[in-house]
Amino acid sequence: MASTAVSSHLNALQNKHAGLEARLRDEMARPIPDTATIQALKRQKLRLKEEIALA
Repeated sequence: MASTAVSSHLNALQNKHAGLEARLRDEMARPIPDTATIQALKRQKLRLKEEIALA
């Protein structure tokens, strides 16, 4: 039962990471990307990546 919860949590983290990646791609594709938004998204992605590695 616990492994199911961990697996579910890991899937949720991976989905969030993929969502951030999509938002980052969209922002970078804009004619004038917002560098502050890009940096914030990259930081969020890194935190999620670290959390995924620990899970």
